[in-house]
Amino acid sequence: MAQRISVLGLMLIGASFTARAQALSDPTRPPTAVAPAQAGAEGERGGPRLQSVLIAGTRKLAVIDGVTVPLGGKVGGATVVSIAETEVKLRLGEEVQTLKLYPGIERQPVDLKESRP
Repeated sequence: MAQRISVLGLMLIGASFTARAQALSDPTRPPTAVAPAQAGAEGERGGPRLQSVLIAGTRKLAVIDGVTVPLGGKVGGATVVSIAETEVKLRLGEEVQTLKLYPGIERQPVDLKESRP
């Protein structure tokens, strides 16, 4: 009897872990929608939104509004003219638009000499 209760307990614990694992989402997948409170400057005005940047050697790709676009490729009539770690530049005619991966965050260098105790 005690053995059956132990086995039943282990089965319930295993089922609970399985249920939790199914609820997890892939953190590397670009978001499909942006909540209004989280929308950056691009999301607020309805323009293109940079979701991911992929750089491997000389190969550069950007995921813009769920579409993977190579350097020199077109998105919404604009040409991708530059892909960097955190931004992509699009050219439409004479206008150049910069899409930021993290629109509300500015990168700043860290002085390691000052951070030592």
